[in-house]
Amino acid sequence: MARIIVDEKVCKGCGMCVHACPLKIIALDKTRLNAKGYHPAQLVEPEKCVGCASCATMCPDTAITVER
Repeated sequence: MARIIVDEKVCKGCGMCVHACPLKIIALDKTRLNAKGYHPAQLVEPEKCVGCASCATMCPDTAITVER
């Protein structure tokens, strides 16, 4: 089963991964802030992730790792 890991220390909450995900299963966590004061991205429906890596490709800060 594929999944993504978001390095919350690096994520700046730009939302590019949210828009890049073809399955729309990534969202910014509006309930938390990271140390830099940004809402980090999170995988909201991990069981649906297919590991396409569109999110990681679009991330300008390489904050996303895809595990297959």
